[in-house]
Amino acid sequence: MTTVRVAVPRKGRPLESVLERLAESVPFEETADDIISTLRYEKAVTKDNQQADSDVYDRLARYSDLSDPTEPEYTLLRDDREGMPRRLVFDSVTVPAGETDIQLVGREEPFRALRTHEFALGFDSADLVLEEVVQLSDEPIDGLDAANERIDPLDTDVRIVDGLGDTVYHTLLATPELLEGSGSDLDRAFVADYEGPFCISPRYERLVEAVLGTKVLDGIDFTYPEEGIEEEASIAQTGIGVYLTVTGSTARDNGLVLGEQLFPSETVLLENTSETDETTRTVATLFERGVEQPIL
Repeated sequence: MTTVRVAVPRKGRPLESVLERLAESVPFEETADDIISTLRYEKAVTKDNQQADSDVYDRLARYSDLSDPTEPEYTLLRDDREGMPRRLVFDSVTVPAGETDIQLVGREEPFRALRTHEFALGFDSADLVLEEVVQLSDEPIDGLDAANERIDPLDTDVRIVDGLGDTVYHTLLATPELLEGSGSDLDRAFVADYEGPFCISPRYERLVEAVLGTKVLDGIDFTYPEEGIEEEASIAQTGIGVYLTVTGSTARDNGLVLGEQLFPSETVLLENTSETDETTRTVATLFERGVEQPIL
């Protein structure tokens, strides 16, 4: 029996997207649902939205079955919120898929685990790829294929294979007053003609440079939200900026106009091309959209 190890996030919507996608391809739905419901409960406990029925160590022992690798295991980490409360997160599970076992292994930074050749396959945020390894250029990056083309092969062997579709977008936002009289849509062309302050989250500075293109940023000065103020509210004070949107309702509540969707922020399947072989490529197809599923 061959085992293919796949690095996955330890918690949150990215992990749920991986579990749900795999459950579409192999008999895994019940276990996937169990992991998702357990982690949602633990998140609620960590955020004091749910009262735990026992202490964290008792719950950890109850959830994890070390005698059966096809049953999920969990681990205990310190959450990065104020006070650093303990939080139970996903550790691993082995999923039988014909003649191949797929072992999902939780990592805090799956992308970096692939970069150091610990795994051939893994999942992480497309944002992280832009923030860490794509080369900046005058030309913007507007999709996953364009991101791959901008990765320096001397820097890393990791490439994006496909997105999981759990997409929100880095979107241009501006006040109606800023757009008045411009006769332009709120898009990259508008930003190219704009000069002045431009509000972004500091953790996305390099990403914004990549998706807008460095030439567009001539005459623009980045500003950042003050502590305790939501990004959309800060953009409204500045007049224009970029932030993640799903429905755009919060942006509209702050009087903002939604403009061009610059880049999809989603969980992506990654492969280290120097570590992949025929078996890992076959496993990868289980997670790809619109690909006929193989018989393993």
